Amino acid sequence: MQTSELTIPDHSFTRPFQRTLVVLAGPTASGKTALGIWLAKAFNTEILSADSRQCFKELNIGVARPDEEELAQVPHHFIASHSIYDKVNAGVFANYGLELLDRLFKKHRIVFMVGGTGLYIKALTEGIDQMPATPDHIREAITQQYQLQGLAWLQRAVQQEDPIFWQQAEKMNPQRLMRGLEFIRTTGNSITAFRKNEKQPRDFQVLNIALDLPREQLYERINQRVDVMIAQGLENEVRDLYPLRHLNALQTVGYKEWYDYFEGRTSLSAVSALIQQNTRHYAKRQITWFKKQQDFRWFCPSDKENILTCIQSHINT
Repeated sequence: MQTSELTIPDHSFTRPFQRTLVVLAGPTASGKTALGIWLAKAFNTEILSADSRQCFKELNIGVARPDEEELAQVPHHFIASHSIYDKVNAGVFANYGLELLDRLFKKHRIVFMVGGTGLYIKALTEGIDQMPATPDHIREAITQQYQLQGLAWLQRAVQQEDPIFWQQAEKMNPQRLMRGLEFIRTTGNSITAFRKNEKQPRDFQVLNIALDLPREQLYERINQRVDVMIAQGLENEVRDLYPLRHLNALQTVGYKEWYDYFEGRTSLSAVSALIQQNTRHYAKRQITWFKKQQDFRWFCPSDKENILTCIQSHINT
């Protein structure tokens, strides 16, 4: 079925107007962008990106940002909307998204949120605990030490300084570990002490959909995507940003693997293999995150018609 043939019934005049946010999530390279555009066109609506790196205008190839042709098909938000100099986190995203949705729901009955950053999705749909600010000098010191000494140092530091957080932390996720270390050094208390996990009310309903692929197929798509990124000029993109590698936004898979190469400590082939490996690890963490969420409905990316039927059934009940 072609998108142009789809007819989405409008029940807004026959039943109370129900605002619906459809979340389309899943691991990197699972096909979220293409499917999200297809669905948004079917419902004649817009897309809010839930990707913590595609929002940075300086990052393009390495974060698989939608290209100009894709962006022209459907209005997108939170794409190239910020600078790597800006402080962007789950709280910032939630505020951005809620303000945007308030405007979009005045025009559309349904809006899509597409992306793989689980914490951002959770912050917008359920709320996020208020956390004290972290001084820049503490964050920068931890980031620089992580750059110099790597993940093993970061894991030891968190384990020693915040053993409570360490017990429940994503131990292979440097961003989460650095965040925890920032808190213990800033406040003297574990980040877990600030977590209440209380859901906040929203004036729209949420339908959570996640994409799933056989692991071997997903990993092959990841490997191919990295090859394409390098062919498209990823090395030059990262080289231009290399002087800014101390910024948090550049502690990102696809970028951080190049730094040793630029400093003459590894080979180009090793960079490619490491990006592929780290991207596979990241995808695995994403899958683990979304599998832990109880309210996601899982589909194969090619199962467009059943996904469409699921959405129609949900908004018409």
